[in-house]
Parts: sequence; C-alpha cells; structure tokens
Amino acid sequence: MELALIAMIGLALAFDYINGFHDAANSIATVVSTRVLSPRAAVLWAAVFNFLAFKFFEPKVAGSIAKGVNADVVSLTMVGAALVGAIVWDLVTWWLALPTSSSHALIGGLAGAAIMKAGFGSLDTGFFIKTALFIVVSPVLGLILAAVLMRILVALFGRHSPSEIDKTFRRLQLVSAALYSLGHGGNDAQKTMGIIVAALMSTGHLVVKAGERPEIPGWVAFVCYAAMGLGTLSGGWRIVRTMGMRITKLSPVGGVCAETSGAISLFLATGLGVPVSTTHTITGAIVGAGSVRKFSAVRWGIAGRIVWAWVLTVPCAAAISASSYALGTALGIPR
Repeated sequence: MELALIAMIGLALAFDYINGFHDAANSIATVVSTRVLSPRAAVLWAAVFNFLAFKFFEPKVAGSIAKGVNADVVSLTMVGAALVGAIVWDLVTWWLALPTSSSHALIGGLAGAAIMKAGFGSLDTGFFIKTALFIVVSPVLGLILAAVLMRILVALFGRHSPSEIDKTFRRLQLVSAALYSLGHGGNDAQKTMGIIVAALMSTGHLVVKAGERPEIPGWVAFVCYAAMGLGTLSGGWRIVRTMGMRITKLSPVGGVCAETSGAISLFLATGLGVPVSTTHTITGAIVGAGSVRKFSAVRWGIAGRIVWAWVLTVPCAAAISASSYALGTALGIPR
C-alpha cells in the first residue's frame, strides 16, 4: 500500500509538472507577445511567482477538490485513473497547440473514474455545479474587466504618443505578469494538492470528518507548488504562440489590462475555493483587451476553435479516465 501511495503521489506531481508546462502560456503569452520579456526570461519570471503563491493563498481550492467525491468511494485506483485522463488530454491538446484547461481535465478525470466506480451519486453535486458555472463565469469576468480597464486607460492616455505609452506600460507589465502568475500558481497547484489529499484519505493516512474540508499538510503544498513552478520553467511554446499571437495582437497596455483582469478573477475564485481554468480566464481577458480598439482585431475563428476545445475537455478527460479505471479493474487492480 505504501509503495502504491508513493507511486500515486509521483503521478500526481507529474500531472502538476505537465500542468505548469501546458499552462505556461497562461502566465507568459502576453508578456512575450508584447516583447516586454524574452521567452526565457518570461518563463523564469512566471515560475518564480507560481512557486511564491504558496505564501499568499489559503488552500481552499485543494480542500474543495479533495471532498468533491465521496470519501468512501475514493481509492488509489480511482485517483490514478483520474490523473491518467487529465494527463492524456493535456498532452493531446498541447500537441494540437490548443490552450485548454488542465483544471477541468483533472475534474473531468475525477468525475469519470468516480462515476465508473460508484455512479453519479458518488459526486458532490454542489461542487461540480459551481465548477461548471465558473467555466462560463471566469472567461466572461476576465473579458469584461479587461475591456473596462482598457477603455479607462485609452481615455486617460489616448492623447499621449504611442512610444510614451509603450515605455510606461512595458514596466507595468512586469507587475501585471507577476500578479497573474501568482494567481495561476495559487489556483492551479492547489488542484494537485487536493488529489494528493484524496489519495492520503483513501489509504487512512489522513482522517477527515464527513462534510469537513480537509487540512492540507505543509509538505503537500510545498511539493505541488515546486512541481508547478518547474513545469512552467520548462515552457509550453506551442501554446504560447496561439495565446499570445494568434488570438489578437496586443500592445503593452493591452497586456497589462489582460493580465491584471485575469489576476483579479483568479484571486477572487481562489478566495472562494473554486477551481477555475486559468486558461479560460486569460483567454477571455486577451479577447476583452484586444476587442476595445478594434472588434475585428480578434481572430474569432481561432477563438471559436479554442472554445470547442474547452467544451470537449471535461467529457473527453472523463471518458479517458473511465476507460482507464475499467481497464485497470479488468486487469485485476483493486477497485
């Protein structure tokens, strides 16, 4: 059992690393596309603040993930199948250069394995409804905030020369990119923390009363934030190009608006304990900032392709996870 638990924690940290790798574009796409930082400097900047997020956020999201499935149903096999579903979907969409949600891939994987094992009644319905609601809320909130902030800044600085505006906002974008990376690390690393806690609960290494949010061991938080930071440091260049250059062309002021709006949205969701998609959030913010100056500046065909990938993430990850669980039990792995 101990060896199986260690292997499951290793698999969870592998997902966390891939999450950072896959979602590096969320933190650095705007700052790279505006040429404020080089790609190498940008991933280092983002990785540092991804890791430092553990100093700023309570692990509310991790607790929500850990109790998203009935504790009596959770097993190492189920957790493993959930992680396989999320990892496979992440790698497929990375190869296709689609900025999908690692968060929703993980949640879909968890749901698929749980349903395969014990049916829909094993799920915390309220948690999954709230998560589904924020699939829509997070990009819309990012879009609205970015559009409003962009309009305010255009009104305030519109009469200044473009070179003067760029000079000012290139500096400010370092701050906004750091804030967004904090929000990214704070929300995304906690999802893997929740999975590890679920594995600890399933083996009796962590006991939680029914309905209570579990306490997160300090070592779990540390290794998850570290794995996320290392993954971001590796960079997901295929998706950076889609996020930073193909959706719309951003100036430094647009980058500041997108990153600041995305950071506000993530701070809010993390404070509420809701696991949201950092990908959805920053994509909505990029569209919001880019559409202010010229609606046609947004490449809506690319945006539509991304939305379809979002729609397919949860069911596809759930299907892969359910199939993995079924295959594992058919091969004699304990349920």
